[in-house]
Amino acid sequence: MPADSEALRAAIDALLRASGRDPAGDLDLKQTAERVARLWQTEFLAGYDMDPRVILGEPVLGEADPDAVVVGGLRFHAMCPHHLVPYRGVAHVAYLPQGKLVGFGRLADLVDCFTKRLTLQERATHQIADTLWKELGARGAGCVIEAEQLCLALPGEKHDQSGVVTSAFVGEMRDRPDLKARLLAAANLGGRAR
Repeated sequence: MPADSEALRAAIDALLRASGRDPAGDLDLKQTAERVARLWQTEFLAGYDMDPRVILGEPVLGEADPDAVVVGGLRFHAMCPHHLVPYRGVAHVAYLPQGKLVGFGRLADLVDCFTKRLTLQERATHQIADTLWKELGARGAGCVIEAEQLCLALPGEKHDQSGVVTSAFVGEMRDRPDLKARLLAAANLGGRAR
């Protein structure tokens, strides 16, 4: 079901009023409902309208498959479904080709597909790896995501520098400690997403 622009705008307006604010009487809030509705549609809900199969498109048939394809440092932002607070981070993806290759930009778009949603970091990590494995017919795939979860940072300074790393490995990637280590090291070398 696609997002309803007018309903989103009305809901934001109602939220502001329920918070004791008057959007019509406060110049700073006059167009907030429209801006927030547009932001949610383009940045936090757009992934629902993306199809991973369309994103990956027609893979290029590899004449000589590389042992592995690893792309790191794919920045993203998402929305936590538990608190409706954004989080941002970096994804590192890898797959073991089996006759099919895709452009690196498509891998970045695949990350967007699963992170521009109301989603848990853990779920997006697994969906990205699983989609690469199944849709490309790869021998295996993996994804590591490091993110700054604002729901951890907001309650107080004691969690302010909390970074969360999640990983998912499917197919032959489960048996490739060298590639797992490479992806996990990329998360550590990349530093916290800021």
